[in-house]
Amino acid sequence: MTSAKMLALLPKTILWIFLLVTAFMMLFPVALTLLGSFKTNLEVTTGATILPKVWQFGNYATAWKAANFSRFTWNSTFVSVTTTVGTLLVTTMAAYAIDRANFIGKRFYVVLQASTLFITVGAVVLRPQFDMMIGLGLQKSLWGVVIILISAHASIFFMLIGFFRGIPRDLDEAAFIDGCNFYSVFWRIVLPLLRPALAVCGLFVFRGAWNEYILPLVFTMTKPELQTLTVGLAGLRYSIGSASETQLMLAGACLSILPMLIVYIFANKSFMQVSAGAVKG
Repeated sequence: MTSAKMLALLPKTILWIFLLVTAFMMLFPVALTLLGSFKTNLEVTTGATILPKVWQFGNYATAWKAANFSRFTWNSTFVSVTTTVGTLLVTTMAAYAIDRANFIGKRFYVVLQASTLFITVGAVVLRPQFDMMIGLGLQKSLWGVVIILISAHASIFFMLIGFFRGIPRDLDEAAFIDGCNFYSVFWRIVLPLLRPALAVCGLFVFRGAWNEYILPLVFTMTKPELQTLTVGLAGLRYSIGSASETQLMLAGACLSILPMLIVYIFANKSFMQVSAGAVKG
């Protein structure tokens, strides 16, 4: 091979090495977690071996019973699904109004939404949010968590505005000629065209709600039966006889990943459609 060909292949070689190293750094902790879920507690804490000496498949059954996984899985599913549906409903209507209508305060609303992307208050607003839910009588309900999560939708709002702008306005005009009004155009014309975008945005919302920890922890302190998986997993480490059971926590973490994988599999086609449309455009 000539030096010219070697120089031409050098950038691609460096790129592949970088991608392989990055993939290894991302997947190696996941692999350790999966392998650790099949170890004994002694093997996990000492870290003497990567592969378990004896595969402890019973860790998953123990984790399911010890963490009341069926109940916590239902709680997490309820919070994630309702948050996803509510967020998509609110953001699609808001983005449609901003993109297609003109009204007083439109610019102020967009600036207000954008400001929430650059100002992170985090745990500072937990007390006001909790006091607000007390006023609504939802401080001991998962609905309080859902309402707060739905309100944090600025990033999805701006993502959907970008998708709305990709839909030709000629379709709106044709629908108006056929007798549709502003609202029926949204439900019958625009919304069906947004299915790939809604699947992508829904995946982001679902992932955020599924992994949320602080809000469910605060709202379920007095009602442990309402805990989500993220909160319940933290209690798995000392679940049996107040002894450290790290292997059970790892098994529970692996179980909690499965719903996200299932959602991603169903949303993967929409990702491909959006990517193909972006490349074509």
